[in-house]
Amino acid sequence: MTRRQYFVVILILGALSTIGPFSIDMYLPAFPAIARDLRTSVSQVQLSLTSYFIGIAFGQLLYGPLIDRFGRKKPLYAGLAVYLLATFGCATAGSIEVLIGMRLLQALGGCVGLVAAQALVRDLFPVGKIASVFSLLTLVIAVSPMIAPTVGGYATVALGWHSIFLILAGITVLMLLAIHYLLPDGRPADASLSLRPQAVMGSFFTVLRQPQFLTYALAGGIATSAPFAYIAGSPDVMMNIYHVSAQQYGWIFSFIAIAILAPNQLNHVLLKRFSSEQLVYAAMLYQTLMGILLVLGVWAGWFGVYGLIAMIFLFLCGQGLISPNASALSMAPFERHAGSAAALMGSFRMAFGAVASGTVSALHNGTALPMVGTMLACVLTGLTILLIGQQYKERKRARVLA
Repeated sequence: MTRRQYFVVILILGALSTIGPFSIDMYLPAFPAIARDLRTSVSQVQLSLTSYFIGIAFGQLLYGPLIDRFGRKKPLYAGLAVYLLATFGCATAGSIEVLIGMRLLQALGGCVGLVAAQALVRDLFPVGKIASVFSLLTLVIAVSPMIAPTVGGYATVALGWHSIFLILAGITVLMLLAIHYLLPDGRPADASLSLRPQAVMGSFFTVLRQPQFLTYALAGGIATSAPFAYIAGSPDVMMNIYHVSAQQYGWIFSFIAIAILAPNQLNHVLLKRFSSEQLVYAAMLYQTLMGILLVLGVWAGWFGVYGLIAMIFLFLCGQGLISPNASALSMAPFERHAGSAAALMGSFRMAFGAVASGTVSALHNGTALPMVGTMLACVLTGLTILLIGQQYKERKRARVLA
């Protein structure tokens, strides 16, 4: 693979991975406008975010076996076509119920990008390079929250919230062209893999029986759902409690995205001296400590808007190290079942994200505590699972040596 081909492939895989972040982040500044237009509350609009997470979680389980059986591109085309139709449905929604339903369908189509991108990383790059490639993908993903909310804020003010979904539709068309003409096929279709329920479940169980996958997919998935709690709660906290404008919220969101972007690029350097296992543990421990300070500060009223932004920024710095390394450790044991592994890993993350966002909505009390409390709970739970998994691994190793 030439340098130019490498760059193009990373860019396209990153774009596929950003379908979810763009679909989530771009419409966040429009929450108050959507609530007014559809005669509902912001907490009800938050449920359209939760439905999107639910759709991604279940949809990935569908696409994992499909991209292993039919190759990577055919399911990509089908899923993105569904996403495109649902995006137009969101743009024309006349009630909150329709919007919630269309967001669910949008997620069921768009999540194919997440599964295919991660499987193609396993297809196209050697195992030793996977963590570095995931870091590059995370770089592309991390740029999207710097762009999407800002674009969404200005589009909402200038053209109305419906225009956000038309912009997403245009991006999807460009992505389909890039996939067709520029993206390698990856691992070919495998006709020996059956799509019968028993065979599909067998593939999933093969993946789930791998302790390394289970440890890092669960621990990483729960820990990386902390940003989803922030995403769900921040529109209400920033715009209704601290009274920032839609445009200002977009800029705040873009600034906080740097918290993931910068450490993610530091990951390239750190991997030369430390293992992925060490980096995941250190990042989770750091986030737990920062989360405790964040919750205590909000509860005690230490922070104004700038203090809260600064603390969230510091908290989220750990995500740039957790996500790529946990992903690499989860995917490393697999080749033939890479699609099923990617589907399960992504499904775990989005299911936990749905729980986190739904928890923030359910606990809504007019303060920032539901948001920051859920963020801390996610990371603390992830760290606990990681420690249990590591202890199991050490006990198993001791039994083998004995």
